[in-house]
Formats: sequence, C-alpha cells, structure tokens
Amino acid sequence: QVQLVESGGGLVQPGGSLRLSCAASGSIRSINAMAWYRRAPGKQRELVAAITSGGSTNYADSVKGRFTISRDNAKNTVYLHMNSLKPEDTAVYYCNADITMNWGSYHNYWGQGTQVTVSS
Repeated sequence: QVQLVESGGGLVQPGGSLRLSCAASGSIRSINAMAWYRRAPGKQRELVAAITSGGSTNYADSVKGRFTISRDNAKNTVYLHMNSLKPEDTAVYYCNADITMNWGSYHNYWGQGTQVTVSS
C-alpha cells in the first residue's frame, strides 16, 4: 500500500501565503505525475496544479501567477506554494499521484485532504 499525507493547511487572511506538502510512502519504485486538487463548498473537485517527474507544470487559470507547484523526488514529496490567497481559494485540498510500485504495476492514489480557509 501507498500512503499520501498532506499537511500545511490552516486559516490565513486574504492576501496571505501558505505552503502545502504531500509526502508519499510505501513500496514505491517511482512517481510520475503528482497533482493538487481542491473541493470548495458547493462545488466539484477541480485540478489546481500538476507536475511531472521531469518538472513540467500546469495550473488552473484561477491560480496561475499566484500558486507554484514543486516536488522533491528524493523525498517523494510535492508542494503547493500559495500566495495572494483569496476567500474563493477556501477548500479542502487533495494530493494525487501516479505511482509505479516496486514490482512494476501502476496505481493512482489520493491523500486524505487538508483544509485551507482564507478569511479575515
């Protein structure tokens, strides 16, 4: 089994910054893409940002220029640096990863989610 554990969520004022982390552990041979999704109250889960093993990134238009996704392959960890936060960024943020297991099979995993609340 593989476990993805998110951390770094919390309460922040509008205009503030926050960094989310997601660490993967288990019988991992390699990790291809990692991504952050979010689900805001009353809305469907949406892709926020994604990053490949080589470092190529993609962002939702709503966060482009404000959020930065990065990864540390040695630590099997992905980060989401969030700047200039807005109330509409309030959501539960979920980590996602495509993983090759030690024996060669591919699996997709989700983290449990971490709450981000942007409020004055």
